[in-house]
Amino acid sequence: MGAPVDTAKGTPTPAAGPSSMTGFARQSGQIDGFSWVWEMRSVNGRGLELRCRLPHGFDDLEMALKPLAAQHLARGSLNATLKLTEDQPATGVRVNTGVLDQLLPVLADIRSRLPQAAPSSPEGILALRGVLEAEEAILEGGDRQKLIAALSSSFEAAIASLHDARRREGIALTNILRAQLDEIALLVTQAGAQAEKAVANLHEKLRSQVADLMGDGTLDPDRLAQEVALLAVKADIREELDRLTAHLAAASALLSADAPVGRKFDFLVQEFNREANTLCAKAGDMDLKRTGLALKAVIDQLREQVQNVE
Repeated sequence: MGAPVDTAKGTPTPAAGPSSMTGFARQSGQIDGFSWVWEMRSVNGRGLELRCRLPHGFDDLEMALKPLAAQHLARGSLNATLKLTEDQPATGVRVNTGVLDQLLPVLADIRSRLPQAAPSSPEGILALRGVLEAEEAILEGGDRQKLIAALSSSFEAAIASLHDARRREGIALTNILRAQLDEIALLVTQAGAQAEKAVANLHEKLRSQVADLMGDGTLDPDRLAQEVALLAVKADIREELDRLTAHLAAASALLSADAPVGRKFDFLVQEFNREANTLCAKAGDMDLKRTGLALKAVIDQLREQVQNVE
């Protein structure tokens, strides 16, 4: 067998940043007497999972392919299909003697149970499924090992091409994530300004409510100040805003990392959501509560996109 030939368009590797888990790649090749095409499709997944559709007689190849995939990819659900073609397929037929040896005793037993049945003809026996089959090229020893090696090498090239495709998808995904993080940052700043205004208005709001309840009665200014202070402490969202700001910095760092960050990003989004929930629970001002709800909506959109990050 001659040296294998692979054909695939070369593409530049994208810049550093997170990769998407979605992508497609196609790799073709040939070696003496055989040609093939690998097709790869990848979608998101919790870990790295490879499913192969291989021609009959090549099932043992799958075990060798999984480590090759793991060298290039960390996460994703992969479907790999191999279409193998013999350039000059055999046109003859042969009798599968193994199947025939199993069927003949069965036929004899059937005839003994049904004495009136007509004897089986050779043509009828050959028509039974599995007895007569098309001849296929039988590769053994060194020839088969060379073909397996060529298919494995082509598979690895296809995986590398898929990796590059996922990196290109990752560029578009990164732009979406950055836009969502910018929107979260804007809402955090807005919430901070609204929180300061809410605290400033709290004294007057409480004084007015107490005055309406007490009528002509008077309220001790010190007692009023104490009540305002207690309510202000309960409504204080500075810790939540500080943590959200820290999470934004961590997310920005993940977007600049040249390594799989999907799991870390997924955990970080959970922390984003936890702080937004607390902010909404503490918000006594309607404007601040609306901002908190808008913040939760953007974080949910971020969570959906992060599911595709490797």
